[in-house]
Amino acid sequence: MQAGLTLNRITAQKGISIGEAARRVADLGWTPSYVREAMTFPTDYKITKVPRDPMKQVLRSYFPMQEEKDNRVYGALDAALRGDMFRNVEQRWVEWMKLFLAIIPFPEISAARSMAMLGQLAPGDELRTGFTMQMIDEFRHSTIQMNLKKWYMENYIDPAGFDITEKAFGKCYATTIGRQFGEAFITGDAITAANIYLQVVAETAFTNTLFVAMPSEAARNGDYALPTVFLSVQSDESRHIGNGHSMLMSILKEPDNHLLLERDIRYAFWQNHMIVDAAIGTIIEYGTTNRDKNKESYAELWHRWIYEDYYRTYMLPLEKYGIKIHHDDVQEAFDAIVKKGYVHKVAQFFSAGWWANFWRIDPLNERDFEWFERKYPGWYNEYGAWWENYRKLGKPGNPPITFADTGYVYPHRCWSCLVPCVIREDFQVDEVDGQIYTYASEIDRWTHKEAFAAEYQGRPTPAMGRFSGRRQWEEVYHGWDLADAIQDMGFVRPDGKTLIAQPHLSLDEKDLWTLDHVRGYTIESPLVKLREMTPEQREQHIAEYRKGYTIRPV
Repeated sequence: MQAGLTLNRITAQKGISIGEAARRVADLGWTPSYVREAMTFPTDYKITKVPRDPMKQVLRSYFPMQEEKDNRVYGALDAALRGDMFRNVEQRWVEWMKLFLAIIPFPEISAARSMAMLGQLAPGDELRTGFTMQMIDEFRHSTIQMNLKKWYMENYIDPAGFDITEKAFGKCYATTIGRQFGEAFITGDAITAANIYLQVVAETAFTNTLFVAMPSEAARNGDYALPTVFLSVQSDESRHIGNGHSMLMSILKEPDNHLLLERDIRYAFWQNHMIVDAAIGTIIEYGTTNRDKNKESYAELWHRWIYEDYYRTYMLPLEKYGIKIHHDDVQEAFDAIVKKGYVHKVAQFFSAGWWANFWRIDPLNERDFEWFERKYPGWYNEYGAWWENYRKLGKPGNPPITFADTGYVYPHRCWSCLVPCVIREDFQVDEVDGQIYTYASEIDRWTHKEAFAAEYQGRPTPAMGRFSGRRQWEEVYHGWDLADAIQDMGFVRPDGKTLIAQPHLSLDEKDLWTLDHVRGYTIESPLVKLREMTPEQREQHIAEYRKGYTIRPV
């Protein structure tokens, strides 16, 4: 070491600004000019403009900030236990957290992986630092969410379900929806997946319902742990939104990208709507016991955050750059929630297959009915009889409601988004590569047949992914006995016979369903049966399906 240059003198030197430090870090990037960099993650986009790092974050400022956030999270969890939170928290709410916390860590990890994709594709080195910080963010999010799940398991009255969420996530008939969401961040065209689907749409628009509306509802149900964790997560999203917008502006500079951007924004918005609104809308509306008449419904929250904030202030300005925005899709998504009962029909689907879940679904009561009728006029006429039946059939010895004579027709599942085709009049069927597929809407059909294809409107798109494999839960268990399927999924309590899932919240032994109560019922895949029909039978079936059904009291 140079004479007189001590550690104290080094640390005492005047520092530089964060912005200058970020610039110097970016200068450390080095790409040899004598080799051609291989495209590890392919894209059909052309990216020539170097994107800027809007936040100019460096590790010396980043880690102390995140450490403080983590300390607050873990301190709040400790305080919640000292305050005896689990004496007051609503069981109905915590049960739905088994589903939510099974799903959400996976998209977080997928988001971390997707940042490696963008880091390689972004020209220059400045924004790569931003993507690196975002990758660390996503690892942090997944870690504190997994810890929250463990915390619930250790302290909640019924830990069954929390203890198997990672295994259950890949097998449950509801969580397949979450898999489609998370896998969309890392599959197919790298820009489509990591920038448009994740940053431009999911993080900019739908994290408001995920990470703001959910914590608010949690607090109303006596859960002060989830708000602490997820508001900490949401505090990072502004940087992620900035990263995504910077990359988007870089892509917009190339006119050849405009057609692909139109395709990807349309696909990403619609699929985020179908998946996030199905899961989060159901949990917020049906997982709560708080029926304050002044509280916003999910439809009102959606209009404020998605329609007003995102569509009007983020999507519409893109038109000045020459990007076509499909305004009708946004209106159709809102109408699906407000006029067509999308969230309510998904909740009906979840309760219809309660036995295939790993959490307990509480029946609705008169107070719930009144609130829904106030917020969604006409709700009781359409859904009241179903929930009355669900309550009546909740005791062991009755047939599972899926197989009871209620008039309910088990839905087809959408091949694109994996959400059931619950809005019957929008149901679509088409043939792709010689095989029949079902879709929840025309946009879902377009997604599979046109957007995810080797060519889009005459332009080759070799980097775009394909939907493949056994994507539908019902197809996997087609022809299985109910009890055998539940055992195969591992959704049985330690005694080897009692189901983890129950159609009520009672833990009295006499009220608990066992494998014997569900044995003798056969699972059938609507898609498999549709493919076995003749063309004439298929057309008749489609017409009948689109007519819907009427629930009969039991």
